[in-house]
Amino acid sequence: MKFERRYTRDDRSPYAEIDFRLTTSEIRNPDGSVVFRLENVEVPEFWSQVASDVLAQKYFRKAGVAARLKKIEEETVPSWLWRSVPDTEALAALPEAERFGGETSSKQVFDRLAGCWTYWGWKGGYFSSEDDARAFNDELRYMLARQMVAPNSPQWFNTGLHWAYGIDGPGQGHYYVDFKTGKLTKSKSAYEHPQPHACFIQGIEDDLVNEGGIMDLWVREARLFKYGSGTGSNFSRLRGEGERLSGGGRSSGLMSFLKIGDRAAGAIKSGGTTRRAAKMVVVDADHPDIEQYIDWKVREEQKVAALVTGSKINQKHLKAVMRACVNCEGSGDDCFVPEKNPALRREIKLARRALVPDNYIKRVIQFAKQGYKDIDFPIYDTDWDSEAYLTVSGQNSNNSVSLKDDFLRAVETDGDWNLIGRTTGKVTKTLKARDLWEKIGHAAWASADPGLHFNTTMNDWHTCKASGDIRASNPCSEYMFLDDTACNLASTNLLTFYDVATKRFDVEAYEHLCRLWTVVLEISVLMAQFPSKAIAELSYEFRTLGLGFANIGGLLMTMGLSYDSKEGRALCGALTAIMTGIAYKTSAEMAGELGAFPGHKKNASHMLRVIRNHRRAALGQASGYEALAVNPVPLDHASCPQPDLVAHATRAWDDALALGEQHGYRNAQVTVVAPTGTIGLVMDCDTTGIEPDFALVKFKKLAGGGYWKIINRAVPEGLRALGYRESEIAEIEAYAVGHGSLSNAPGINISTLKAKGFTDEAIEKVEKALPTAFDIKFAFNKWTFGEDFIRDTLGIGADVLASPSFDLLAAVGFTRREIEAANVHICGAMTVEGAPHLKAEHYPVFDCANPCGKIGKRYLSVESHIRMMAASQPFISGAISKTINMPNDATVEDCKSAYLLSWKLALKANALYRDGSKLSQPLNSQLIADDDEDDDAIEALLEKPMAARAAAVSEKVVERLVERIIVMREREKMPDRRKGYTQKAVVGGHKVYLRTGEYDDGRLGEIFIDMHKEGAALRSFINNFAIAVSLGLQYGVPLEEYVDAFTFTRFEPAGPVQGNDSIKYATSILDYVFRELAVSYMSRFDLAHVDPSESGFDAIGKGVVEGKEPEGQPQQATRYVSKGLTRSRTDNLVVMRGGGEARGSAPSSLASEGGTRSSAPSPLAGEGRVGSKVTPLSSSHAGEATEGAVALKQETEHDLSPTERLEQQQRSKVAAHSTAPTKAERRAEAKARGYEGEMCPECGNFTLVRNGTCMKCDTCGSTTGCS
Repeated sequence: MKFERRYTRDDRSPYAEIDFRLTTSEIRNPDGSVVFRLENVEVPEFWSQVASDVLAQKYFRKAGVAARLKKIEEETVPSWLWRSVPDTEALAALPEAERFGGETSSKQVFDRLAGCWTYWGWKGGYFSSEDDARAFNDELRYMLARQMVAPNSPQWFNTGLHWAYGIDGPGQGHYYVDFKTGKLTKSKSAYEHPQPHACFIQGIEDDLVNEGGIMDLWVREARLFKYGSGTGSNFSRLRGEGERLSGGGRSSGLMSFLKIGDRAAGAIKSGGTTRRAAKMVVVDADHPDIEQYIDWKVREEQKVAALVTGSKINQKHLKAVMRACVNCEGSGDDCFVPEKNPALRREIKLARRALVPDNYIKRVIQFAKQGYKDIDFPIYDTDWDSEAYLTVSGQNSNNSVSLKDDFLRAVETDGDWNLIGRTTGKVTKTLKARDLWEKIGHAAWASADPGLHFNTTMNDWHTCKASGDIRASNPCSEYMFLDDTACNLASTNLLTFYDVATKRFDVEAYEHLCRLWTVVLEISVLMAQFPSKAIAELSYEFRTLGLGFANIGGLLMTMGLSYDSKEGRALCGALTAIMTGIAYKTSAEMAGELGAFPGHKKNASHMLRVIRNHRRAALGQASGYEALAVNPVPLDHASCPQPDLVAHATRAWDDALALGEQHGYRNAQVTVVAPTGTIGLVMDCDTTGIEPDFALVKFKKLAGGGYWKIINRAVPEGLRALGYRESEIAEIEAYAVGHGSLSNAPGINISTLKAKGFTDEAIEKVEKALPTAFDIKFAFNKWTFGEDFIRDTLGIGADVLASPSFDLLAAVGFTRREIEAANVHICGAMTVEGAPHLKAEHYPVFDCANPCGKIGKRYLSVESHIRMMAASQPFISGAISKTINMPNDATVEDCKSAYLLSWKLALKANALYRDGSKLSQPLNSQLIADDDEDDDAIEALLEKPMAARAAAVSEKVVERLVERIIVMREREKMPDRRKGYTQKAVVGGHKVYLRTGEYDDGRLGEIFIDMHKEGAALRSFINNFAIAVSLGLQYGVPLEEYVDAFTFTRFEPAGPVQGNDSIKYATSILDYVFRELAVSYMSRFDLAHVDPSESGFDAIGKGVVEGKEPEGQPQQATRYVSKGLTRSRTDNLVVMRGGGEARGSAPSSLASEGGTRSSAPSPLAGEGRVGSKVTPLSSSHAGEATEGAVALKQETEHDLSPTERLEQQQRSKVAAHSTAPTKAERRAEAKARGYEGEMCPECGNFTLVRNGTCMKCDTCGSTTGCS
């Protein structure tokens, strides 16, 4: 094949016109801990920090890249395409640490990808000459660097590692078909034949243990999940519940096996990576168990609600029962007898009314009688990865029901519907089609599952019907083909072809790219290996490809077109038609030189029929289609904003049909529209796949860390396209983004804040936080100012401060109206609705999937999503991955109507997401506004007589005085027998011994510092300094104050640190000591040079033992617990992995009657670096353990002074409140930014956005799908 150069020249590098820069890539957790960091990463200058981070973190090869390479000569391959291997002789001359490393430049990645494709393309005979091969290689590298296109993630992970670096390993059970002989071959190498496919469909037979059966599927799925791919299967061949087995028994049914598969997928997800398994489950509408399947996730969501609500009710009432027992002053056992303790009797009645079980109530009374003072009954929450969701099933797959047109016609006519037995083929149950349809609508409304596959439409457009029906799809529903096949994807960034100056889409460049990348994907089939024999054989036989596009939403906004407009839909249809037409034309061209796909001969008539139907749609014909039950939406020629796109589309399909009739086709399918999750971030796409934008204001990541709030880059371009002046655009932009400063703000500004008691230093702090804040309340909080300032300077009580609903601005006296006015000025409206100069008729251009900001009301309708899909679907070989967003107030009828419209517009699949249909994702809109309570309280106060108002104000004054008394405290003495640890280290050549002493609850109370062979003056001075610090700690000076004061101090001795596993360099003895204390007691790993979590058995880089627990018996606790402290009673203690129990309360297993728990506090309490807990194996000593322990027994302690008692009460009151934002607060923040409000399972940030039927993280790039 001939390949022209459009962007490159043969006499220079493809990167000659591209400037590159060095950046540092760093991804952090919300708590500030570093997930990933790499310095001196070379990327194109115009790449964003997020794109650079995703490339460096996800796609760079981290190890095994030799510093010196040599070429391996191959006679039939040009020398510039010879593959490389490590040069062992040259490596031997280098220091061992410098011999191997990882990739650090984007050029390395682009070169290995393009080089590997060109290498295999040459071997496969795809190039007419060496010049064509060079042009192919250079053009691909240029396109990757320019973010014009990207292949799916497995290509980035695997392709070219063997060719570029000689990386190899033993086979992993994969197969490939030799392209020369056509024979199935088992791979001997893990990397020579890469695994570039993301999407798989696997078959399953009604067989329990044999190959291709039920249990075998879990193994095949695991192999795919392990390497980051996704898979889907149709389970309809499995017999229903109660159907007869060959041995005479009856089947446990489809659902029992689906639950096993769900658990297996969840376990794989929890293994190698933390991402959720990408899995699709499909069941036909006539399966005997279809009703249970449809309701599956609805019932599981109900179970989660019951667990969460029930746990809260139980804890509330059981703790009240315990308090009634403990706070009683009766004689003997009177406190534990309801008849003699009125408070206990009242709490028992209230608990019974709330349906708390009697045996639990009685158990708590028994614990109180034994001397326990508190219980810990766990409360479950609705996070998707919480214990509540892990307890129920159905959380690891997308579920779909496969419907044929006969069912949908029966719904329209109110006909009957038969469920058919799998073994007998007889009717097992007859029900009304509308009843089953109602059940589907309700389930989608209540739990966002199941989606629908319109099976008749899928098979009407099936190019290989003679080889079998399409029964399933991949997890995201864009790849639909025969069972046991695979698809590799690539997507173009549409925005890169649009010139804002000429206002023209470069259609010729777009066609050039589509041709090249069809060949890339075809070569990927030739070079690939597959996880099973069947997939290898069928992928070779049908050679399905998945070219697609991304950023249609960004393109439309840039052009000044609404997503919900005829022009927008016509443009999308035309670009899709060109892409698929050129891809089939290229496929026919390859067939002319290399032959059609092996399965083409018996499917030729079906193939050409489908091509003719595609062509009719491109010609804009409303009728005349061959063998279609539902006609598609044809291309709207009249509405297309660029007329030459229509001409190119029709010509592409004319050529595709003519060449196909002459040569056949090399590929059974060529295009899909995928979610483009991670690869969309690498291309800096504003929108993914066919999706509209999710927010108008984005948070741009900065190279040095942190974020900067910016307007979506499509908004200014869209405004220019609509004719607005630059001055008007600037004002609109400022309205949306805000001014980021208190200067000139209405209501809340520097002068009004000073009047409320804010200092210059505090105002400076908030000014720094405002530019990145999306809401003024999130800048005015305890994390910006510190709790001490709010409590001591502003006079706000600790209990008020600890409240989850605490609002600092309201607390200091600003009204709701003042806050809202300042918020719009400072933080921006986050929407263009109400912006100055913007005309109402232009609002639709900037509509997003959800309302933008707090005041935004507009969002795209359900129908607009479906009609955009319908404009593109007639030109796609496969299907479209997309979720239809619905508002919370959508009805079941709305869900059913959306599904029916999708069918009537000839879509192949659809999935709905109604806001709030999953408990794990919070509502976009609150049930009741938070501010209503405050307003009601103010109104109630104003209605009271003056005397009552004075009393209310007096209460506030007294409350503040009490808080001030609590802060004044006496010295808290250390226990006579105390725990701690000794750390020996050498700092700058001088031995230093650090010894700590702890209170019983794990707080640091004293330190001793001793120096070996040092001068008497310094040794004594350091020793007395330690005493002074200890006294300060015992009088309540926070450890963090010492850490902030003494870290980074400089004096001799200083230098490298030996003997400490976390700290490797110190600028002084004091710098070392307080770094060590910060790491050990405050988990301040930012002050450590080595993260202690990386020293465990599960740290990265342990080779074959990576992720394995140490073998043998559980590790004895004597390594961590002082034998002397425990009076030699450490024999029955072991270290268990996981977090410790809540301090000061019971272990959380009320139900476990026979277990044993220690009644002593953990010896490791307060040592932030140790993530273990100590649990006794047996209760050999009386008083050490309790049977069925639920509560923590009261410790004997010295008498407390009145001030200490007050302080202890205050500490216990606020102990439950974290010093960092709660998940609920972070979730609310994420929702306000336009994100889904769900936590990324990989980096922990709340930056997930909907991405087709999946989700992706805008921070680290991980995706719940397969791209």
